[in-house]
Order: sequence, then structure tokens, then C-alpha cells
Amino acid sequence: MQENYFVFLRTSIKHKLSESLVFATLTAASLIATLGLTVKSDAQIPPVDNAEVTNYAQSVLEMEPKRQIAFKELKKLIGGKEIPKIVCNDPNSMNSLPNKAREIAVNYCNDSQNIVSANNLTIERFNQITVEVQSNTDLKRQIYNTLLRLQNESASKSGARNSR
Repeated sequence: MQENYFVFLRTSIKHKLSESLVFATLTAASLIATLGLTVKSDAQIPPVDNAEVTNYAQSVLEMEPKRQIAFKELKKLIGGKEIPKIVCNDPNSMNSLPNKAREIAVNYCNDSQNIVSANNLTIERFNQITVEVQSNTDLKRQIYNTLLRLQNESASKSGARNSR
């Protein structure tokens, strides 16, 4: 059975992405670099091409604000308790959550899956890339640079719109 590593991360982020492009880039790269995933070491994935790197980076950038919102809502509902690791395709990972918190987690997972699909990746391929980036520094650097480029492009577009 193929394991699914599409994970709702529970790490706390103290600043919003919009506060700083550099911080946002570091946050997104950190999000990629700190996923606690396990995978069979003999599993080989096909090489990640440039289009997939761009699609992956775009997915991460689009998911992050939604993850932050969901995390804040979950934190409010759960209070001082630690938010458990939530794996989107594992309903058991959400069983310990109160009903409203479970609904937030499910909505986040559904939104994230839609984002990945809208960026021309399958969930399986997204998960493969997520695992690969853990051990492939060249891929990690390529994704990081793509995150920077996409954020700069986004900032340029926002600046152009605001100056009109």
C-alpha cells in the first residue's frame, strides 16, 4: 500500500507570509525541510523536472496561508494542548480532535489536495517530491530558488497593481 505523506504540519509560525518576502521564503523552505517523514530507503522516484519544481513550489506557497489559518483556529479550539500530527489520508490521526477541530483539519486537507491538483501534480507525486527533498540538497536548493522567484514575481505583480 502506498503511504501518503500529505501532512498538516503543526509547527508554529510567528509571522505572516505577507510581512516579509524573505521570511516567507524561509518559512516555505523550512516547511519543506522540516517535514518529519519516514519512507523506505530503497524507494526511488523518477527525477523531478523543472515544471514539477515550479508546480510543487507554487503549491507550497498557496497552502501555507491556509495552513496558518487552520493552525490558529485549531489552537484556539484545543487551547493549551499540543495539536497532534495530522496526516490527511489517515482519519485516525484526526480522531483525538474535537468535532469542530476535525472539521477544520479536514477542510485544510481538502483545500490542500485541491491546490496540489490545480498546480498539475498528483498527491502521490507531491508526496514523492516532499520525501525526495529531505535527502536531495540539489532539489531542495532548486525548490528554494523557485520559491524566491515566485514570491518576487508575486510581489512585482502586487506592486504594479497598487501603483495604478
